[in-house]
Amino acid sequence: MKPFILLATRAEDGPADEEYELFLRYTGLTESELRRVRLEAGPMPELDLDDLSGIFVGGGPFNASDPPEQKSAVQRRVEAEFDALLDQVVARDFPFLGACYGVGTVGAHQGAIIDRTYGEPVGVVEVSLTDAGITDPLLAGIPPRFDAFVGHKEAMRSLPSSATLLASSTTCPVQMFRVRENIYATQFHPELDVNGITARIHAYTDYGYFAPTEVHVPLAAVREREVLHPSRMLRTFVERYAR
Repeated sequence: MKPFILLATRAEDGPADEEYELFLRYTGLTESELRRVRLEAGPMPELDLDDLSGIFVGGGPFNASDPPEQKSAVQRRVEAEFDALLDQVVARDFPFLGACYGVGTVGAHQGAIIDRTYGEPVGVVEVSLTDAGITDPLLAGIPPRFDAFVGHKEAMRSLPSSATLLASSTTCPVQMFRVRENIYATQFHPELDVNGITARIHAYTDYGYFAPTEVHVPLAAVREREVLHPSRMLRTFVERYAR
């Protein structure tokens, strides 16, 4: 099997390694089958799509909607690298699944308006599949309504004409979309379980997602309901695209 690749942007080793472990667990892949590239640590290597089965993108600290003058040199480099990569991915309709930062990368590439209108606090939300989502093969086995972990400062305000809406919630209209047939992005985190998001809350206490003195609020919110279904799409992505 040709390997999959995980493009990661988390600068902190703890959250970065935990994210990789979660992707390994829920895809069912080994480290040799899911290769990680930490883009915050250095330039994206040249990727030959013919040598890969598919691409995953994790979450991260970058906000696409921040003014250019507020973006670090690393963020500007990473955005330019994703833009060039997505030119190839979209042209070839190459298998791609971006979790959370997928909205910032694919959405921006497709000309979507991304801003802070529909940011969501850290917690659990009910996500509803659209008619297109119910019939999408990546979402096979996932119920029409399911709970998912969220926590993001920005989101897509409106869907670009090139995209198909697959899932939404009352607090964030675009929770998942598809471009062409094989390019996916989610606003929620399909890779997270309750232990994973708990570790992430502690790691990002000072990053502006919540007041540091109120860390108990998101810690309680992520335990309000059991999240069972989103991770299934990671295994389905592998089953569908491994070659």
